[in-house]
Amino acid sequence: QVQLVESGGGLVQAGGSLRLSCAAPGRTFSNYIMGWFRQAPGKERAFVAAISGTGSNTYDADSTKGRFTISRDNAKNTVYLQMISLKPEDTAVYYCAAARRVTFITREGEYNYWGQGTQVTVSS
Repeated sequence: QVQLVESGGGLVQAGGSLRLSCAAPGRTFSNYIMGWFRQAPGKERAFVAAISGTGSNTYDADSTKGRFTISRDNAKNTVYLQMISLKPEDTAVYYCAAARRVTFITREGEYNYWGQGTQVTVSS
């Protein structure tokens, strides 16, 4: 069982920045692919970014490429999502997710463990 705890969400003005964190206590954190997804009001949950267990490979959604950066610190059992140049359309609940292995890294059904989500609101 993997417990994921997100933090770092909040209210920010358009153009601002936030860094989300996802802590995953446990000794096998580096064995997991970690992903970030988001769900805006009235919309389905969507892939944002993912990172391999070692951190050597990252994957980004086209909608956030160049503005969002995923990273991880395996010594701290934490994955991060640095968000810059935020837009009102980035407003959503952001979820952290983990998987031992995936076939399609952007597909939420591939992830076994989920955090409770953290709200990000971008005002115009």
